[in-house]
Amino acid sequence: MTSPSVRPAAGKLAPHARLAALLQPGSLARHLILRLVPPVLILIALDLIVTWVVTSRINLSVWVLHDIFWVLLLSQVLLVLLIAGVLIAGVRSGLRSINRLSDEINQRSIDDLQPVSVAGLTTEITPVVTRINDLLIRLDDSMQAQKRFIGHAAHQIRTPLSGLKLESELMLAGNLPTDVRERAERIKSVTDRMIRLGQQLLVLARADSSVRPQDSFQRLDLAEWARLSASEWIPAARAGHVDLQLSAPDDAVWVDADPLLLEEMLSNLIDNALRYGAGATYIRIQVGATPPSLMVEDDGRGIDADDRDRVFEAFYRSPRATAGGSGLGLAIVREIALAHGAWWRLASRPEFAGTRINIVFPGPRKGANLTRHEG
Repeated sequence: MTSPSVRPAAGKLAPHARLAALLQPGSLARHLILRLVPPVLILIALDLIVTWVVTSRINLSVWVLHDIFWVLLLSQVLLVLLIAGVLIAGVRSGLRSINRLSDEINQRSIDDLQPVSVAGLTTEITPVVTRINDLLIRLDDSMQAQKRFIGHAAHQIRTPLSGLKLESELMLAGNLPTDVRERAERIKSVTDRMIRLGQQLLVLARADSSVRPQDSFQRLDLAEWARLSASEWIPAARAGHVDLQLSAPDDAVWVDADPLLLEEMLSNLIDNALRYGAGATYIRIQVGATPPSLMVEDDGRGIDADDRDRVFEAFYRSPRATAGGSGLGLAIVREIALAHGAWWRLASRPEFAGTRINIVFPGPRKGANLTRHEG
C-alpha cells in the first residue's frame, strides 16, 4: 500500500521554489545579490586579512593594548563605510528602472492614457505596472465611449433643432402679436445657442488627439488662410462697433493643419473677444512667420488672474462673466492647438491691456504626424 504523497499547503511555496522565484532573471533580488555579494565578500576578506595581520604578524611586545584597539576600530569603521557605500550604490542601481518609470509618467500629458512600457523593469514591479496599464486601458475606453456618445448626441439633436429654428423663423416672418413675437424670438435665440453648442461639441470630439486628426492635415499658407477666414467676421465686428485688424506677412507661412479645425479655432477666439471683451475698440489678428504663429488680441477688460488657469477648461464660465455662452470656446482652442502640436500663451492685465492669446505652431513636417503637447 502506497502512502499518500505530501503536497505543500496552498499558497505556500517549497524552499527551492521560493529560491528560484527570488533569483529569477530580471528580479530586483537577483540584481542586488549579483551586485552586492562580490564586493561584500571582498570587504570581509580584507577585514579578515587585517585581523590576521594584527594578531599574527605584529610583534605584540612592541604594541600596547590601546594601539591594537585603535587599529581594529579604525579598520572596522572603514569597513562599515565601504559596505554602506556598496549598499547604497547597489540599491540605486536596482531602483534605476523605477526612476525611469517615474520620469516617463511625469513627462506625460494629462490626456495621455496609453499603457506604460514595462521594458527594463524588474520582475517585482512589472505586475504592478501591468495592472496599472489594464486600468489605463479601461479608463481610456470609458472616456472614448463618453466622447463618442457626446459626438453622436450632438449630431442627432442638430436636425430637430434646425427644424425648430426654421419654424421660429417662419413664424417671425408673419404678422404676430407682440407677446407671441417676443416668445418666438426667445425660442429662436435659445435654438441658435443650442445649435452652436452642438457644433462646438462635434468640433471638440473631432479635435480629440486620440482620434488622430493629424491624418487629415494638409499644407496651407497660414497668412492667406487668416486673410480669408478673418474677413468673414467683419460684419459681426462692425455690428459690435469693433475695428477688426489683420497683420500678416506677404510671404507664405506654411503649416500642416486641418483647415476646418483652424477655422473653428479662429472663430472661437474672435467670438470670445466679441462676447467678453467688454469695452474693446479693436480686435487684432496677427500671423507670425518665425515660428509660425497666430495671435488674437483685444483691448477689452481682460481676464482676471483667478480665471486664467481655468478659462481653457470645458464648460468653465467665470462668475464675473456677463455675456451668455457655453464655456467651450477656449476649451476647443486648447484641443485644436494640442491636435496641431502647438503651444499657446494667454496674456492679460496687468501684463497686457486687454487679452492676448498666442498660438505657436511647430511648422510643416513630413507626414504631418505631429505629437507635441503642451509645455
